[in-house]
Amino acid sequence: MKQTGSLLLAIRGRRRTESLTRTTTDSDQLLILVIPAFVYIVIFHYVPMWGAQIAFRNYSAGLGILKSPWVGLKHFAQFFSSYYFGITLRNTLLISGYQLLAGFPLPIILAIMLHYVGRSGLKRTLQTVFYAPNFISVTVVASMMFIMLSPSSGVVNFLIRRVGGEPIFFMAESQWFYHIFVASTIWQHTGVGAIIYLGVLTSVDPGLHESAMMDGASKMRRIFSIDVPALIPTMTVLLILNFGRIMFIGFDRAFLLQTPLNLSASEVIPTYIYKAGVLGTGSLPRYSFATAIGLFQSAINLVMIVSMNAVMRRYTENSLY
Repeated sequence: MKQTGSLLLAIRGRRRTESLTRTTTDSDQLLILVIPAFVYIVIFHYVPMWGAQIAFRNYSAGLGILKSPWVGLKHFAQFFSSYYFGITLRNTLLISGYQLLAGFPLPIILAIMLHYVGRSGLKRTLQTVFYAPNFISVTVVASMMFIMLSPSSGVVNFLIRRVGGEPIFFMAESQWFYHIFVASTIWQHTGVGAIIYLGVLTSVDPGLHESAMMDGASKMRRIFSIDVPALIPTMTVLLILNFGRIMFIGFDRAFLLQTPLNLSASEVIPTYIYKAGVLGTGSLPRYSFATAIGLFQSAINLVMIVSMNAVMRRYTENSLY
């Protein structure tokens, strides 16, 4: 009996091995395609984690990471007690929240509008017009903002003067920075963000719309009864991912739109990391201080994405994991 049982186990084990080998052989081309992405993630996302320990050390380039003295949470305490902690955290959260509230629904609305454009030529033209700004450099976009909002020659102030108003120095007044930052971001990225939702809409069964039209459903009724439910799973995942990036607003855009006069609104955590951590005080960069602030950002984003995913998993049927 024991020999028979051992023989059966051996046969089953051999069959599992043959099945795994066959599956691996059938998918070898896909595995080869995954290898470059896997290597990229390991090299550029996991290997650098070794250097994150300098946030807890008084790092010196001459001593190296391991020989630099351990200081614990000193750099975190310095950041939390600094004057710029409250300012940068407030500005970062305000801009991120504003951008999320104003920018998240627009790609959905744009995708639905493009989906219902009947003429294919017009539809392709509109898609190109809305997608094109994504390929413009942020540096060029920032330059466009300065030119269009110039108090002397900008087109916006020209229109304001035409209706009898006084020119506004938009880039010098802090209260305008949030609107300029978010508006330029939405203009540049809404079109490409709509691609994902447009792909979902094109996969919806046309029979559902045909049945709804036979029952007399209007276009708005079909949008809210067929299209929006189809978009909800994708909307949920992207919303969770957006919450996971709430502390990572674009450094390049904030830095390029920043002026000494709007500093109270434009100084965010990424720009503060660059100034206080990389440029440093005097001539000495503060790499440990900059790394500590970066870890603080990552910790907040981790908490946000885990919390939002838990909320979505509990109250809806969709979540990231």
